[in-house]
Amino acid sequence: MGDERLQFDGPAGRLAALHATPRGEPSGVAVVCHPHPQHGGTMDNKVVHTLSRAFVLAGLAALRFNFRGVGDSEGEYDQGHGEVSDVLAACDYMQNEYPGRPLWLAGFSFGAAMALRAAPQCRPSGLVTVAPPVAGLEHVSPEAGIAWLLVQGEADEIVDAGSVLAWAKSRPVTPRIVSLPAVGHFFHGQLPTMREAVLDFIRQNTR
Repeated sequence: MGDERLQFDGPAGRLAALHATPRGEPSGVAVVCHPHPQHGGTMDNKVVHTLSRAFVLAGLAALRFNFRGVGDSEGEYDQGHGEVSDVLAACDYMQNEYPGRPLWLAGFSFGAAMALRAAPQCRPSGLVTVAPPVAGLEHVSPEAGIAWLLVQGEADEIVDAGSVLAWAKSRPVTPRIVSLPAVGHFFHGQLPTMREAVLDFIRQNTR
């Protein structure tokens, strides 16, 4: 279950990534997206790492990567536009590595917004969004039939929890919502709780 460092081709250059595989043959693949590049977000973020581990524990191969301009990834920050293309390139990479396996898409904060924007094009079987900033996502919603989990801390100091939950409940396709009382944006001390919620959801939707 160790992480393998690799690079793959993105639309703005090579993107650095960490690839983790379960014991045995993966039943599916997951791409996990990190928080805002201009506020210290990287693939090494603890929430992103926890999401990746949940997928691996559920039997999927997981890829977490640095968006363009972050760490060893080439290119420059593109206001969230090019970053959606980075997500699609990561999905293409994993689907080429594991042909025919179900794809899951996940993200934390900015990464959750990028996953939501990319979902209509990469058409994942499942979607996990953690503390998504929903401003600008008024017209974004996953397609019918997707297994979608939203995890939100009620004491989030960066993303307004009330706005996130109202947005989620207003979507044409609504997610399963896990709302955690007294939990802030970075899930300090609550990462195991988040991991178990995500792990349970993945297992329920990959049988």
